[in-house]
Amino acid sequence: MNNLVALLTPSIARFILLLSASFAFTATSSADELKEISQLAEQGKTAVALDLVNTFIAANPKNPQGLFMKGVLLAEESRREEAIRVFIDVTEKFPSLPEPYNNLAVLYADQGQFDKARKTLETVIKTHPSYATAHENLGDIYARMASEAYGKALQLDTTNTRAQGKLSLIKDVFGTGNNTTIAVNEPVKNASAAPAAGTAQADITKVNASAPANTKDAITASVNKWAQAWSDKNLDQYFASYDASFKPAKGLSRQVWEQQRKERITKPEKISVEVSGLKIESDDRTAKAKFKQSYRAGGQPIRTSKVLLMKRDGDNWYIVEEIASN
Repeated sequence: MNNLVALLTPSIARFILLLSASFAFTATSSADELKEISQLAEQGKTAVALDLVNTFIAANPKNPQGLFMKGVLLAEESRREEAIRVFIDVTEKFPSLPEPYNNLAVLYADQGQFDKARKTLETVIKTHPSYATAHENLGDIYARMASEAYGKALQLDTTNTRAQGKLSLIKDVFGTGNNTTIAVNEPVKNASAAPAAGTAQADITKVNASAPANTKDAITASVNKWAQAWSDKNLDQYFASYDASFKPAKGLSRQVWEQQRKERITKPEKISVEVSGLKIESDDRTAKAKFKQSYRAGGQPIRTSKVLLMKRDGDNWYIVEEIASN
């Protein structure tokens, strides 16, 4: 699945980077330096924090906290391939730490690599059987894989009531991910029973098994993907959410509209876009998605009622018209 939001709870977009009091630093100055970097990340200054953590790692190449923090910051910057490489490096250099395995599994799940995610979580459970987060995430991965398998069974045999019942049960347990695009991050408490000295303790992400299994779920995933790209300031993904036939409001040309959107999206240091109350009317080819949008860029959130008119192209849904009202 390509929709990060539907897979992660809480979203990687808001890691807080809590430094545990159980850390065993070789020098007080190192602890202070990492805490300052953490505070910058909490303030939304992720790029600055990433530059500083790279400098820290250059001076302290064997420090697991610095490497772990770099992985988290890269994920927050939507540089997920780089984050994966960093977490792999941490697991190889510090195989006794459970948290890097968990975050690595979440990033694999984000890319739809569920078998890799499963194997990664099973690895950490073997060495840390009391790590509850990994057990929960593994269960969610299994549920996600089962959801895809039941969905495939229904595509091949629409009369398969057993598969339909099992798929409905999974959706009842895990929901459909309709209510939000960015979940508020909550730190995991007691992630491991007894963290060893030097453990890289930080907020741990959690996998959610929700996934599109029918038309409305696919549309929901497309809306969430659009909002997440906007929040991440991922311009390529954001503009890819719009169909080639999309006509901007106020008679603007597509070129002028895109230029205006680029300026408005890149100007704020940080953006948060949340969707709630999503209601969908659709047939096989077209859809109308109505929802409440909450946009925040530093100040108070701006709440807007929005309608996206969408059309299907293959397995994907694209925006053909965007209507906003107060």
